[in-house]
Amino acid sequence: MKRSLRVFLFLCWLTTLGGCTQLGYYAQAMEGQMSLLASAKPIDTWLADPKVDDSLKTRLRQTQRIRAFAATELGLPDNDSYKNYADVRRPYVMWNVVATPELSLKPIRWCFPVAGCVNYRGYYSQQAAQAFADDLRARGHDVRVTGVPAYSTLGWFNDPVLSTFIDYPEAEIARLVFHELAHQVAYAPGDSQFNESFATA
Repeated sequence: MKRSLRVFLFLCWLTTLGGCTQLGYYAQAMEGQMSLLASAKPIDTWLADPKVDDSLKTRLRQTQRIRAFAATELGLPDNDSYKNYADVRRPYVMWNVVATPELSLKPIRWCFPVAGCVNYRGYYSQQAAQAFADDLRARGHDVRVTGVPAYSTLGWFNDPVLSTFIDYPEAEIARLVFHELAHQVAYAPGDSQFNESFATA
């Protein structure tokens, strides 16, 4: 499915959701995702650019080998995910807000199209994440904001290799790419325990 059609379908979902606050949240999510995709270029383009540092080129070639291994040896999706690279110019691609009611160990759940219900709410802006966290704290919740180096769009878009994890050790990059690709193979909306356990295994 072409990216433009996917974006159109995603926007149609947004119009079915109620509440200005909720629409504002989805608007930042869509803007963040589109900005990420717009900044991504094929890894071969980066490798051909004489201005790109040799150490980054070495890392990018490494991710190409990891990506090929994922498809040929592990049977993970052989699509265009992790064949592009994006420099997001920030330490994390997004920030997740996790909250529990005071003196509780059970996280608050938020529900979204496609992903189902999860125990976090993600923001592409650290400032926006902190503002939401502050609002939750004002309501008496215990809150934590955590930076996220990568995530999966479950095959809806071509997830790129990111500057937020390109300097990780090779084994950690491989683990991360395999994990995120596995989410494209099997994903049960609303069942975070299964999804993360499957991708980890």
